[in-house]
Amino acid sequence: MATIKIKQTGSPIRRTKDQRATLVGLGLNKMHKVSELQDTPEVRGMIRKVQHMVQVVEG
Repeated sequence: MATIKIKQTGSPIRRTKDQRATLVGLGLNKMHKVSELQDTPEVRGMIRKVQHMVQVVEG
């Protein structure tokens, strides 16, 4: 299955609890951390929810 790399570029400070939980669900909790996940519709939806705080590195 294809994978996608995501990098956290924004801080979760002053964000809602669900956005923070989405970052944790993606395996991100610190600035500039990179997480590699399977490219599924669920992961794409999570990325879309916090798109202002993450960047797709390669995919």
